[in-house]
Amino acid sequence: MKPNISSQMLKGILQGVMLMILVKKPDYGYGISKQINQYGLDDIPKGTIYPLLTMMEKRGLVEGKIQPSAAGPDRKYYFITSDGIVAKQQFIKEWQFLESAVNQLIDEGTNDENKRND
Repeated sequence: MKPNISSQMLKGILQGVMLMILVKKPDYGYGISKQINQYGLDDIPKGTIYPLLTMMEKRGLVEGKIQPSAAGPDRKYYFITSDGIVAKQQFIKEWQFLESAVNQLIDEGTNDENKRND
């Protein structure tokens, strides 16, 4: 069963997740959303993706380009920039640090609980 992840926690990591998706290949907003869903992160409101892409574009992390679509109207595809790649690498370092720290706290808490139950 999938845990109910708080929207605040998801919002905090969403930019990094989107950069990791876009480094694989450029995509448009709905396509990015579908890819995020494939990783089980389907609780993200669709209205969150587009404002974040706009902010990322303003910060120079992605570049949006209108491209023709075989399935209908033209779509704005987002391409990761060199600054976006640096931001993705920084996100990964920060995530790994946080993951390590939180896992250590969890392990210590589990050990403390086990000692109390002995």
